[in-house]
Amino acid sequence: MLTLHRAELLYPGDGASVAPADSAGPSAAGPSAAGAVLVDGAVLVDGAAVAAIGPFAELAAGSPARVREWPGVLVPGLLNRHGAWLLEGVYHPDPREGIGEQPLPLADGLTDGQWGGSARRGLQRLLGHGVTALTGPFARAAVRTAVGRSGLRTAPGAPGTATAPGPLDPLAAGPLAAAPHRPLTVGGAADFAVFAVRTVEELDGGGAVCLATVLDGRLLHRRR
Repeated sequence: MLTLHRAELLYPGDGASVAPADSAGPSAAGPSAAGAVLVDGAVLVDGAAVAAIGPFAELAAGSPARVREWPGVLVPGLLNRHGAWLLEGVYHPDPREGIGEQPLPLADGLTDGQWGGSARRGLQRLLGHGVTALTGPFARAAVRTAVGRSGLRTAPGAPGTATAPGPLDPLAAGPLAAAPHRPLTVGGAADFAVFAVRTVEELDGGGAVCLATVLDGRLLHRRR
């Protein structure tokens, strides 16, 4: 099935060969945008892959694709470089425990089931920040299983980075230009996220609301 994801702004990331629509003003591009930024841009998804990137009007013309319209900025899926620490160095509470949703220092004696449950909740919270890839490796079998079933990609990181403390939100650790796992490219994986901001620059420093996270063309997170 073809799906056309339309956004007010589209930031494909470095290396994307797209031409920005005619526009002027600070919303079209900024210092954090290392590549082109499209106004009223779109990503055409065919199954798990990106079939086309460009202005919405051009991609929609005569296309049978289902259209999803998103407010805000569409960016490549983000990489969290602290994956091992976030899944094995802290505990992600179940909301039914009544102790909030922020990661907590680990208590002693967690069972494999508790490790797996914590990892699954952590992975869902990562998706809620636009994350489609994270760094490992993971020492615990229950965590490895949770990561494998989640569909999130694993990536190598700098030595020691994965086990160092860090935020769930990769944008809180640096600028957008350094946060994507890889750019959106035609023929590449359909991994991207949409944030409720009006300019690309607003993403630098984190804190933006993630409206949707798409991984291999599947909508795995959608803010209600």
